[in-house]
Amino acid sequence: MNDQLKRKTAIAGIGTTEYSFNSGRSEQRLAIEAINQALQEAGLTPDDVDGLVNSDYEATNQVDVVNAMGMQNIASFATIPHGGGSPCGAIAHAAMMVASGQCKCVVAYRSMNERSGHRYGSPEIPARYDWVYGLHAPYGLIVPAEWVAMHGRRRMIEFGETREQWAQVPLTCRANANNNPAALLHEKKLTLEDYLNAPILADPLCRYDYCLETDGAVALVITSAEKAESLASTPAYIHAAVQGMGHQIWYQSNYYGGSLTTGSENVAAAKQLWAKSGLTPRNIDVAQIYDHFTPAVLTSLEDYGFCEKGDAGGFVSDGNIGPDGELPINTAGGLQAEGYIHGWNLILEAVRQIRGTSSNQVRDVEFSLVTSCCGAPTSAAILSR
Repeated sequence: MNDQLKRKTAIAGIGTTEYSFNSGRSEQRLAIEAINQALQEAGLTPDDVDGLVNSDYEATNQVDVVNAMGMQNIASFATIPHGGGSPCGAIAHAAMMVASGQCKCVVAYRSMNERSGHRYGSPEIPARYDWVYGLHAPYGLIVPAEWVAMHGRRRMIEFGETREQWAQVPLTCRANANNNPAALLHEKKLTLEDYLNAPILADPLCRYDYCLETDGAVALVITSAEKAESLASTPAYIHAAVQGMGHQIWYQSNYYGGSLTTGSENVAAAKQLWAKSGLTPRNIDVAQIYDHFTPAVLTSLEDYGFCEKGDAGGFVSDGNIGPDGELPINTAGGLQAEGYIHGWNLILEAVRQIRGTSSNQVRDVEFSLVTSCCGAPTSAAILSR
């Protein structure tokens, strides 16, 4: 997405199912429910949709959506690769489809029964991929948390970070979730003592350093900015949306690059994001940072320029990520406390902050950032009012 596309498109509708540990229905049905809600919010119908975008990890095929909803006007469709790195990439591709004139109304969606069905934290999932067992399993690195644990330990070694500093990420996410009735952990409080006494699952990561495993679905409707202004809901303009690959790059386990404490994919995405948006980190009022594991949040804060490399531990422990901080983050609870829809629910909260409808609304939001996965080919977007 180049700077000529700035504010030419907008997210005109959002939809979500409830977040749960057992949805009791298929991923296909969850997807349709979220898409219907997003279209209804925008005041549109399936006949208005002429574009579809989803993730390569998505079990609900685009054909399933077309057949279930009776869509007859699809002119373009795309699947964005790299799992948790894909959410903002879906925004970028949808925006290009609309701005190019190929489509007028694109639906992007993600559905998953990631708790009651297949669980990414289970060794049965990576067992399907030869590269995991060929490169990592012989060393006891079987599931994502074990891959990221080495990254986290290296941060402690290089920067002197402590678990007390790390705790500020899950504590902030949980406090925000406690104000969000839709959050999966809405009624569950978390204290510093709880965090420090929690069992270590992949040293140095404790149970509260992990994202949730969640059933649910989300959907977005992307149209031209002009069309969005005439629709039923308040638009969130797509100010910039980018993807970043970086070098060297691998999945959560970039042990062969120049640094274990920098995400080359984040750096690549950030460089484009600030150049194409014409903004700097100081312009961002609120951010939804992909929080699959706590140390990755700290790395992302550094890689996107919110603090210097090695300073993120102090940045979060000084209160900068709370509701009244320099950069409030994950205001619906994030992936650690609201729900884990592979990062796509972070986009919904970014939209709510632009609209002024968040359960933890930041005052006078003009620019709302959302990032995708640190540790994979990734993406990021800035929404504006």
